[in-house]
Amino acid sequence: MLVHPWDAPHDDTEWRQWLAVHDFGQLAVNGLPGEPPHVQPLHFVYDAGRGEQGEVVTHLARPNPLWPALEAAPEVLLSVVDDYVFVPGPWQAAPDGPAEHGTPTSFYAAVQLRCTARIVDDPAEKAGLLNRQVGHFQPEGGSALAAVGEEPYGRMLAGIRGLRLEVTGVSAKFKYAGHRPREVQDRIVAGLAARGGPRDAAAREHQLRRRGTWRADR
Repeated sequence: MLVHPWDAPHDDTEWRQWLAVHDFGQLAVNGLPGEPPHVQPLHFVYDAGRGEQGEVVTHLARPNPLWPALEAAPEVLLSVVDDYVFVPGPWQAAPDGPAEHGTPTSFYAAVQLRCTARIVDDPAEKAGLLNRQVGHFQPEGGSALAAVGEEPYGRMLAGIRGLRLEVTGVSAKFKYAGHRPREVQDRIVAGLAARGGPRDAAAREHQLRRRGTWRADR
């Protein structure tokens, strides 16, 4: 993923805070020889406190076709993208140029985690991973814990395999016109507010938060 200096996160805290509330992504696994990569949509939990760069935990059904490829090549990429919007060309036009000469583009936030995968088949460890996930996604409770040999989930453990992904590298990007002149940024902010599309408010918040923090001489 190309990351220009003006799109880079200010620090690790920025992308980690964003990732903490964006917990659905796509896991890319290298295919076996002659096969394309596997791309699996999934919910996951990122734990920044485990390992040098954090750990991701998730699980998938045992019949999933990606397991042989993952066993052959455990280096994977977890990609998360959200807060994306289309920006019309006139919004990005230079202050001293005609509006129709503006360049349309996309705004988005993205984090890519390069990971080393470890498959978890031990029933007790799988139960522990499931409980970590439920604790994240359902903190209000209301569901029984998974435990080996106990209802209601004990018998279901055989039907899944757990995944622990040790994060070995991070690429993060917040593409929100950080290098544009203030007048252009003001126009984009106003356009997002007026349009009010599904992700416009989140994109506008990113732009307002990050504006004025990038300098070409850094």
